[in-house]
Amino acid sequence: MALMDFIKKQFIDILQWTESEEGVLAYRFPMADMEIQNGASLTVRDSQMALFVNEGQVADVFAPGMYKLGTQTLPILTYLQNWDKLFESPFKSDLYFYSTRVQLDRKWGTPNPITIRDKDFGIVRLRAFGIYSFHIADPKIFYQKISGTRETYTRDELEGQLRNTIIASMTDMFGESGVAFIDMASNQEEFGKAMREKMTPVFADFGLALDSMVVQNISLPEELQKILDQRIGMGIIGDMNKFTQYQVATAIPLAAQNEGGVAGMGVGLGAGVGFGQVMAQSMAGAMQPQQQMAPAAAAPAAPVAAAMSSDEVVAAIEKLHGLCEKGILSKEQFEAKKEELLKKLV
Repeated sequence: MALMDFIKKQFIDILQWTESEEGVLAYRFPMADMEIQNGASLTVRDSQMALFVNEGQVADVFAPGMYKLGTQTLPILTYLQNWDKLFESPFKSDLYFYSTRVQLDRKWGTPNPITIRDKDFGIVRLRAFGIYSFHIADPKIFYQKISGTRETYTRDELEGQLRNTIIASMTDMFGESGVAFIDMASNQEEFGKAMREKMTPVFADFGLALDSMVVQNISLPEELQKILDQRIGMGIIGDMNKFTQYQVATAIPLAAQNEGGVAGMGVGLGAGVGFGQVMAQSMAGAMQPQQQMAPAAAAPAAPVAAAMSSDEVVAAIEKLHGLCEKGILSKEQFEAKKEELLKKLV
């Protein structure tokens, strides 16, 4: 009885793979010097394909289904084994299962910025990242070029090769497209489609099918992004004169908070003139021709330059206020000079 049990264990009559481990792409069925029983049952599930290899040569490939192995279901292997039509016996052959499930959410990205020539910004460095998905389409090619005779081959072992290949192709596309960075960033879906079209034959060369290619982000390094933000901001500002007037209107209340600043007179910017009036005067100067002001009487302050920055205007007003507090200037003279300085911003 023990001898019969031993003999039975030497022959395999059921061949299947349940994919118990996540991420395994190729699995070699364990033989351990046993032989496959002629007439054995082979089960290939919907998410799998099976491959027989005889003495290092690829024989038969099986799609999903249940098969009873024999001379009719193994035509190439039968020919390689030189079986007679009526000959029935166990045989030795390597059997590999391949998972054809779609491998989702595989990530790609540029570990370092890539340098390209941009028609808007000149030489720039770009970063990009996204996701892709794939599955095994041709197990014969995958066996011959990738997995070989190993007991298992996982997607993590393949991922580095695929990711670096994607990045190399993407770099070429950036350089060859001639599309400006701004246009790339605003058309990521179209760029992803173009990348998939270019990468499809590369994946096919590995026995794989590229199911999707998504570009999630295209960006500049942080230091270049700051420069781009400044450029965008300048475009939004438009009229620099109006923007400078706005800065002054914002800066004056801040200066007024300081002890001895413009607010020292107790009524914002000056006695008898509210802050709203001053702002209205400065903004009105941008909307109508500048009018000549009556010359101030005996003002000891130095003449003001025709063009002044907002910081210079605020500083000059504070100096005049100091002279007014010391009695060197009258309140009326201070108000006249202050109004003249504000109009210099127009």
